[in-house]
Amino acid sequence: MYRKLSEGTYLPEVAQKGVEDVLKDQGKLTADQYSLVKLEAINTGRAVEDILIEHKYSTPDDVMQARSQLLGIPFIDLTGKQINSEVLGMIPEAVARRYVLVPFLFDKPKNSLSVAMVDPLDLQVIEFLERKSGAKIDPYIASSQDISSAIESQYAQSLTTEVSEALKDTASTGTVEAIETIKDLSKVEDIIREAPVAKIVSTILEYALKSRASDVHIEPQDDKTRVRYRIDGILQERLVLPKKVHDSIISRIKILSDLKIDERRLPQDGRFTFKLGAQEVDLRVSTLPTTHGEKVVMRLLRKSGGVPTLLDLGLRGNALKITETEITRPHGIVLISGPTGSGKTTTLYSILSKINTPKVNIVTLEDPVEYAMPGINQVQINPQAGLTFASGLRSFLRQDPNIIMVGEIRDKETTELAIQAALTGHLVFSTIHTNNAAGSLPRLMDLGAETFLMASSMNAVMAQRVVRTLCKHCKEEYDAPPPVVKQIKDQLGKLYTEGSDKIKLFKGKGCEQCGDSGYEGRVGIYEVLQVSEKIGRLILERASASDIEKAAIEGGMVTMVQDGFLKSIEGITTIEEVLRVAEE
Repeated sequence: MYRKLSEGTYLPEVAQKGVEDVLKDQGKLTADQYSLVKLEAINTGRAVEDILIEHKYSTPDDVMQARSQLLGIPFIDLTGKQINSEVLGMIPEAVARRYVLVPFLFDKPKNSLSVAMVDPLDLQVIEFLERKSGAKIDPYIASSQDISSAIESQYAQSLTTEVSEALKDTASTGTVEAIETIKDLSKVEDIIREAPVAKIVSTILEYALKSRASDVHIEPQDDKTRVRYRIDGILQERLVLPKKVHDSIISRIKILSDLKIDERRLPQDGRFTFKLGAQEVDLRVSTLPTTHGEKVVMRLLRKSGGVPTLLDLGLRGNALKITETEITRPHGIVLISGPTGSGKTTTLYSILSKINTPKVNIVTLEDPVEYAMPGINQVQINPQAGLTFASGLRSFLRQDPNIIMVGEIRDKETTELAIQAALTGHLVFSTIHTNNAAGSLPRLMDLGAETFLMASSMNAVMAQRVVRTLCKHCKEEYDAPPPVVKQIKDQLGKLYTEGSDKIKLFKGKGCEQCGDSGYEGRVGIYEVLQVSEKIGRLILERASASDIEKAAIEGGMVTMVQDGFLKSIEGITTIEEVLRVAEE
C-alpha cells in the first residue's frame, strides 16, 4: 500500500513498527530502555520520539534517522551545509520558520526542490510549497534543531528573500510608476520614503554590516542593477535587482545623504549615519553618472570598535620596535606608503591614538575626516574654499602644534612645507603613493625636496599592504610542494631557520562562517625603513630606490613579501594571498 505525496511521488504506508523498534533493531536502544519508553508512551500519551530524546536514550539525529528508515524518506544532515541564496529565495524565511523546514537544493533540469522537513508527511504543506516555489518538492527528514540552526545562519546570509518580498510590495503599491509621473519633488520624497524602497535600502545596508563589508557598489547595467560588496578587500556580487527600481533606490540614498535628487548629470558626495542594534556606522556616499544611469558607492566607516593597536594591525618584531621609536621622537617625518585601500589611514589613526596625550597638541588635515578621534584637532580640506593640504599646513604652523598629520603628500608645495615643519621642531606624519618604502625617498626628490634637507628631516618610511587572514573555523594544514619550499627559502634568505626541507602551510577549506571563501578578516604586511646615517648618505647622493632598499635590507629591514611569507608559515594567511597583493 502506498500513500500519494505529490504528483508522481508516493510513500509507503506507515507500518505498525515504531521508531523505538528500529532503534532497538540497530542496537541503539537496550531492552530495558525499550520497555520503559513503550510503557511511558502508553501511560502519558506522549510521542515516543520526545520520550527518547528527553531521557537521552537517543540523539535527535538517531531518532530522525530511524524515522527516515521507517518512512522510506531520506535523512539529511544540514550541519555545515552552505545553501545557495537562489534556493533560499524560493521559499520565504517566514514560511520556513512557520513550518520548520528549509530548502537546500534545486535541480533545474528536473525543476525539483529538495526541502528538509520535520514532518515530511504533511501533504498540505508540501502542496503549499509547490504552489509557492513553482517546483516539485522532494521531502527530506531532518531534526528540528538542525533546521532551526540552518534557518538562522543561512537566511541571515541571504539578501534575496527579503529583497524579493520588498520588490513584490513595490510592484503592488505602484511606487516605481508613481515616481515616473510625479513632478513635484516633495511628493517624490514622500513616495520614496514608503516601506518597500526604504526596506530594500535598509536590507542592503544591514547585509553590509553583517558581512563586514567596507564598501557597497550599486551599479546600473543595461538590463539590471547589481549590488556588490567589498568584503576583506575583494568585490563580491551578492544581489541583482530589476532595472525599474534603480532610480527609486538611488533617490532614497540621495535623500538620506542630503543630496539633490533632481541632479543626475553631475557627481555628488554626501554622508549619513545608519544604525543596526548597537552598531552605528557612518556612510560616505558618492554618486557618478554612467551611460546606464547613476552609480552609487557607499563607504562604511564604523563608529564602534575603536582604533586597533599597531600589534593588532600586524606590526611586530624589529618593524614594530623601529616604528614605536620613531613615532615618539620630538621632530622629523614619518611616511606611510602604499596604494589606495592598503590601510594607510588606519595605521595613521593607530599611531596618533598611541601618542595622543593631553601634553601634546595634535592637528590633522584630512581628505576626508574618516574617524572622529577625541582630543585631536581634525580638519577636512575644502579646495573650493581654498583650504588645500598646502594652505592648511601653512596655517597649522601658527597653531602651536607638536604633531601634524597631513593626509597625503602630492605636490611640491606640500613636500617643502612638511620638511620645513619637521626641521622647525614638529613631528610630521603623512602618506605617499609608492610601491615600497625605499621608493618613497626618490619620489620626494621628484616632488622637489632638497636632498640635504630630506637627509636630516626623515625619520622612517613604512610601506604596507593588507592581506586576508585564514578563517579559524576551516583552516587546515598541508605540506608545501617543493617549488613553493624553494621560493620561500629564496625569499626569506637568512630569516629562514634551517631545519627540515618540509614546510607546513595552511589553507582555508571554506565554510558558512567565511562564506566559503576560506578567509575571514584582514591583517597588514609591512616593511619599515629607518633612515640611518648610511641611508642619509645615499639620499644626499640621490641614490636609486634599489640601492636604498639594498642598504636597508643589509641594515636588518624585513621586506613586505618576507613579512607575508613569515605570516603564511605561521598560518595567519596564505602564500597566494601575499603574492596577490605584494608582488610588483
